[in-house]
Amino acid sequence: MNTRKPLRQRTEIDRQESALKPGAALGPEIKAKIGHQLRLMYDEVVNQGVPDRFAEILRGLDPPTNGGANK
Repeated sequence: MNTRKPLRQRTEIDRQESALKPGAALGPEIKAKIGHQLRLMYDEVVNQGVPDRFAEILRGLDPPTNGGANK
C-alpha cells in the first residue's frame, strides 16, 4: 500500500521563478572586504582578554600544583 503523495510536476511559473533568483556568487573584491572586516572584528574580540571573574573560575577548575599540596 503506497500512501505517499505523488511528486508535483514543475510548472512554467516554477521554472521562471528559479531563473529569476540571483546566484550567491561574490566577486573576489567583495570576498576580500568581508574577510578583512571579519579579521578586524575577531582581533578586537581577542584583544579584549578574559574578564577577571572568568579567570578566577578557570583557576578554580585547575588541579592544584605540587607546590600547593601539603600531603
